[in-house]
Amino acid sequence: MLAWHGTAKRIETRPDVMLGKPVIRGTRIPVELILRRISEGSSEDALLLSYPNLTREDIRAAVAFAADEIAHIEDLDLPESA
Repeated sequence: MLAWHGTAKRIETRPDVMLGKPVIRGTRIPVELILRRISEGSSEDALLLSYPNLTREDIRAAVAFAADEIAHIEDLDLPESA
């Protein structure tokens, strides 16, 4: 179940699109790409300029989707803090 109501309407997975990775519905823009660009410092405005078919709601849905996925992982294999 998806926690944020807009996620299910904006994110899809289809085996014939991007090897079944989660993408913004109706596009070939993977959720992973959006998250990587954000992690590299891209703003919403920069993403919207780079991907004209993308909306602010799509970007927020991608982040919410990732948060929902992480929330269901019981054991993250992260390095220990020093």
